[in-house]
Parts: sequence; structure tokens; C-alpha cells
Amino acid sequence: MRGVRSSVAWAPLLVAVVFAAPAAADDSQVPSADVTPEVLCVPNDPALAELSGLAAAGGRLFATPDAGADERIVELDSDCAVLQRLSAPADPYDVEDMSIGPDGRLWLADLGDNTRSRQTVALISVDPDSGTGNLYRLRYLDGPQDAETLLVSQQGVPVIVTKSLFGPSGIYRPAGNRTTAELESPGPTDLERIGTLALGPTDTPGGPIPGASSSMITGGAVSEDGTVAAVRTYTDVYLFHAPDRDISAALSSGPDLRIAVAGEPQGEAIAFTSDGDLLTASEAASEFAVQPPIQILRGVTDLFVADAPEGAGDEERSTAVLPVVGGVVVAVAALAVAAVVTLRRRGR
Repeated sequence: MRGVRSSVAWAPLLVAVVFAAPAAADDSQVPSADVTPEVLCVPNDPALAELSGLAAAGGRLFATPDAGADERIVELDSDCAVLQRLSAPADPYDVEDMSIGPDGRLWLADLGDNTRSRQTVALISVDPDSGTGNLYRLRYLDGPQDAETLLVSQQGVPVIVTKSLFGPSGIYRPAGNRTTAELESPGPTDLERIGTLALGPTDTPGGPIPGASSSMITGGAVSEDGTVAAVRTYTDVYLFHAPDRDISAALSSGPDLRIAVAGEPQGEAIAFTSDGDLLTASEAASEFAVQPPIQILRGVTDLFVADAPEGAGDEERSTAVLPVVGGVVVAVAALAVAAVVTLRRRGR
């Protein structure tokens, strides 16, 4: 994420802001999964100090940094050592996530827009062997949005979740439910809003903005069989069961389980492995900090019945999982304003 780094000066909270509009959800109604993160390995490549996206497939692990001096995709071995670097076929502005499509191609999510000023954002396809690919520009029908989360369904439909500090985030997909194979290059293809998602707050420690980190959505992933989606905040991972493989509907209906990932300074990346485990990763707290480890949450897809019939679980999943809390005093607003007074931005 461009903008929030350890150089931020945390000023005292002076004022509370009262919102009559919807606020964050009550996470006490999302059951916690009994999964403990374990250290997989620790990246030591300087470019990954701003690690913002992970993708895993066929025993291979790829990582992408946030936009910076070195924007190449990095393939890592099981010890997080660099195997190769791939340059994106198009120069990105602010890559915030990465996914694997059903065709095995990597998809870079060039979605970052802190100031909500970009007229188009983009997806960039990358062949993991040759590095070749294409640029696909996207345009929000309801105006610019800031986003850090991309999920690609088993059918190939890209789903984007925006990053909202106040109220629910938007869920978007290409108009007409187009798949990645149906996107036009260079585009743009229109993005339509098809739902909302609100997560947090929780008491899980971590993240760059105290009081708000547990509600800001920073990454997403879909299991290899397409029946489980994961969306994360800086501090927690939320799981969504999609037995019919409709990721858009699963996200709109709300999460089934939550897993705390405590202590990541700026957790932004998640990826499913072929075995159904989930990997999480974080940016470093500063340019001089030790790189946080890539962690593994084992057996995540086993938390759901793999052979559930189509539509199973719909009775249990309800839009009431995430009740709207209105008229609540939200102290996060003033904290965020005071905190982000020294944002470090890298324009082009």
C-alpha cells in the first residue's frame, strides 16, 4: 500500500466522529477457527520488504512487492530464497495483490488508488514461465475506488473488493460477469458493484493503524477447487464457503469463519496452496525492519465439507452474519486523520 509506513506520526486522538451511516460489523458473530499460524520461511530479498501479494500453484510460490524501485514478480523456493524474477509485461502503477487464474497464469492487481483519482485501474496477466502477458484496464462504473484485493474464481471471473476505512467495502466484478478470457486488452472493461462486505473490528493486535487495521481489507485468495475464498484484513483472515463456486455470492453473504493472524505489522498477502493450506505475508514495518515471515495456516479447506452438495450451507449462511451498526461513535476517523499526516508517497 502506498502511503502508510513507519514514518507516520501517531498523534493523540482529539475528537470522536459520530456516524449515522453504517459502520463496521460485529465480529463476535463470526466463529473463530482453531488454526494457529506457523512460520513457513522468512524472505530476505530487499524488494519484498513491501510484499503485497502471494500466489501458489503446482508447488511453486510467487510474491509481488508494492510499487517501488523493483516491481518484478519473485518466485521463491520453500526456504524463501529467490529462484527467478519476472518483469510485468506492462509498467504497473500500484500493484496490491496477485492471484492465479484457472489457466495457471498470474494476475497482478494494479488497483491501488489512495486518493481515488485514477480513471482506470488494471489487471496484468503474466505467464509464470516466460513472463509474457497483457494489460487489461478496468473502470468502476460508480467512480474511482481504492482496492487491494483480487480473487479469481474457478470459472475465471475476477472479483475485486475495495478497501474502506468507514462502512462496508464494495464487491466488484466485470460487467456481464466476464471472465479473464473475455476481458478486452487494453480495454477498459467496466466494473459493476454487485455487493458489499464489512469485516471487523476485532481485538487482534497488529497492523499500521490502531483501531482501524482490523477492518481494512487488504488481500484475497481462492482455493484450487474454487469452493473456499479467503479475504484478509491487516490482522485477521476470513473464510467464505462457496460450494457452488460462486465467489461473488459467497462474499456478499458474509464470512463463515475467522482466523486471527496476530502481530503482522502490515499484513496484505494471502494465497492457498494446492494442499488447501493458506499462506499469509506482511510488508515490513519500515525500510530498516527485519522482514516478517511468510506464515502457513494448515488444513484451511478441511474446515469445510469438501463434497457438500451444491447450495449446501446456504441456510446457515445469512446476510445477518454481518449486522449493520449505525449511529455508533467511531473514534477511528479522528485517529486516521491524525495518523496519516506524514504519508510517504511515491508518485510517478
